[in-house]
Order: sequence, then structure tokens, then C-alpha cells
Amino acid sequence: MPRPASNPFDALADPHRREILELLHDGSRSVREIADDMPFTRPAVSRHLRLLKEAGIVTSTAEGIRRLYQLHDLGLDAVRAYLREVWGDAATRFRLVADNTDAT
Repeated sequence: MPRPASNPFDALADPHRREILELLHDGSRSVREIADDMPFTRPAVSRHLRLLKEAGIVTSTAEGIRRLYQLHDLGLDAVRAYLREVWGDAATRFRLVADNTDAT
């Protein structure tokens, strides 16, 4: 998989982009379809989608004169793997401490 042009975590930091990802969870959508469910304009949606695409989190395909955006499984898997690697160890350590701490 090619490296994303930008940091996926920077892209995920914005609540509007996370909301777009939630919309795409149900399947592919066009910019218009996304904008219809968002509180901002189509150009703003396009900018958010461009950043998500540069981060490797979404992909797009042409369908006639419009582009459909969908979640990019490989990009999301990389984010999940990173979080599991970093937080998985931390969660294990926390559980060990919690299990070995006197609760009195």
C-alpha cells in the first residue's frame, strides 16, 4: 500500500471529517449526498474529502459525471493496527496494575 500523502490522525482530528466517515460507513456517496447531510457547503465537503483521501482513509471512483467516495479499508486497517499496537499494550499494562492493586 502506498504511504498516505498526509497523516491520517491529522485528518481524523476534525469532527466534520469524522462525521463524513460515519456517513460513508453505510456505503459510497457523492459529494452532493454527503453535503445534504452536513451543515456546510459542497465545496467544504469536497475539501474535507480531499484531505481524507490524501490521508488514505477514503477513495473515490468515477460514476458518470460524479465521483463516489467510500471508506478505504487498507487505510482504516492501518489506523486500527497502529491504535491496537499502541493502546493494546497500554490497556494490558493498565489491567495488570488494576488486577494487582488492593481496592481497600
